[in-house]
Amino acid sequence: MGLIHAALRRPITVLVVVAAVALCSILALLRMRVDIFPNLNLPVIYVAQPYGGMSPAQMEGYLVYYYEYHFLYINGIESVESKSIQGNGLLKLTFHPGTDMSQALAQTISYVNRAHAFMPYGTVPPFVIRFDAGTVPVGYLVFSSPARTLGEIQDETSGRLS
Repeated sequence: MGLIHAALRRPITVLVVVAAVALCSILALLRMRVDIFPNLNLPVIYVAQPYGGMSPAQMEGYLVYYYEYHFLYINGIESVESKSIQGNGLLKLTFHPGTDMSQALAQTISYVNRAHAFMPYGTVPPFVIRFDAGTVPVGYLVFSSPARTLGEIQDETSGRLS
């Protein structure tokens, strides 16, 4: 009740305060940065290792284990998570905030090459991907034609999209 009585006794003060809050709100909205892909700086790198024909237990024992062991020596690493599925191993490397991700990516690739020496014959190099908001596709473009073959559609679109 005291707040209402104070506002009724000093209406000019209340009007000035409301105008100041409105002005500050408008200035804040005008100066706010707007970006389609904000710079999130997510400190995450994914390593995907394919190897056809291996069960999840084999993937874990023959491939993923060596990566997990070697990745512990990367500077700034916070955690290593792995998931093994039929014919694929996926590792998620999470780094501490503020880590130089270009250096972390270079170290990850060097340790991938080092771990590759301990793996079975025929192991292909893995995919090393730094996760960022810019790596997520905005949309997909789909082409179809009742009269043309898939090869003709690919030839037609590859020349026009380049």
